[in-house]
Amino acid sequence: MPFTLATWNINSVRLRKGLVTQLLREEGPDVLCLQECKTPVEKIPTEVFAEAGYPHLVGRGQKGYNGVAILSRLPIEDVGGEDFADLGHARHVAGRLENGVTIHNFYVPAGGDVPDREVNVKFGQKLDYLAEMRDYFRANTPEKAILVGDLNIAPREDDVWDHKKLLKIVSHTPVEVAALAETQEAGAWVDITRKDIPEGKLYSWWSYRAKDWDGADKGRRLDHVWATPDIAGAAHSSRVLRHVRGWEQPSDHAPVFATFDV
Repeated sequence: MPFTLATWNINSVRLRKGLVTQLLREEGPDVLCLQECKTPVEKIPTEVFAEAGYPHLVGRGQKGYNGVAILSRLPIEDVGGEDFADLGHARHVAGRLENGVTIHNFYVPAGGDVPDREVNVKFGQKLDYLAEMRDYFRANTPEKAILVGDLNIAPREDDVWDHKKLLKIVSHTPVEVAALAETQEAGAWVDITRKDIPEGKLYSWWSYRAKDWDGADKGRRLDHVWATPDIAGAAHSSRVLRHVRGWEQPSDHAPVFATFDV
């Protein structure tokens, strides 16, 4: 049976539980992967989501920072979570659906403001995290798998509002783009969003700093949906729900959707 999956950096699941339930009720994805939940798993408002028809959850959390969770109306089994680069952060969780599809939900480190690991520890942590993701998928070849999340990199020229101006800005520097490409190649991951929407500017994040984020439209595509080649051909209907960025007290990210006939 087909299932629809969405990924969304929610920027506090407790603060924005109302927005999560609104998305679940209006759009009805079968699976919703959240990042930057900013709470221990036991404090995620699971009863609210269960009432909305999503009784299943797997996640990794910590107080006030990071955190990833997968909400599902389909049964899902927790199959682990890796602490890449030994940061002690809740940035990865994996769950397996009854149809055998494994979903990896990631929140890659943002990397700070200066794209130089010699002066910015956070940038080095980001590169190390991506390198360990790469090595993990080289050693554990994924099959029948989907990788989603806020990967904090906009890889293509048309994934940012101005390629030349952002070449020295963290999230679009050549070293980050190359690191993400190596990670993608390690699992032979197919970028599903760009498979379905191959041309044109496409963003999933707009800064809170912009007073008129919609009018200025200085966005970046930081949120991704990838799949292994064995199921990539079954994916379709990708979309970014831009209007969600305009909801009251929103996250600075918009949800990204895809459907899989698996």
